[in-house]
Amino acid sequence: MLPDVDVLGFRFGIHYGDLWGHRGMTHSLIFAAVVGFLMSFRFALRTEERRAMMLLLFVVTASHGALDALTNGGLGVAFFSPFNRERYFLPWTPVEVSPIGAGRFFSGRGLEVILSEMIWLWGPLIVVGAILHWLTGRKKDSGWSSLRDSVR
Repeated sequence: MLPDVDVLGFRFGIHYGDLWGHRGMTHSLIFAAVVGFLMSFRFALRTEERRAMMLLLFVVTASHGALDALTNGGLGVAFFSPFNRERYFLPWTPVEVSPIGAGRFFSGRGLEVILSEMIWLWGPLIVVGAILHWLTGRKKDSGWSSLRDSVR
């Protein structure tokens, strides 16, 4: 949710399409890299942990912009900001765009958005997670974990 801190800019006169506007700089890959780098020092103590944490937090933060680029509204996502302020959508935009503001979200329109996200995002992620969980369990049952532990 961190990238959506940019909605606070509306209260300070920052326009949607501005550098720091909604889906602008805070949705960029540079922002994701900075968040990953800084937060890795907060959450990981050892250097090897830090690298993995940095990558994980980069991917998580960058995925927010990628998911926003799947929506069917707004101005798009400034992935390459500040170097290129052009806004992009992915070629396929099946997800209903969410209204900005709690009052508008908790409405019939917000319910449409939730149903759209359940169909196009949460449902597929649950299926993929279940498959990965099943595959991980099969590896453990087949002796994979014993082999891995003996190599250590």
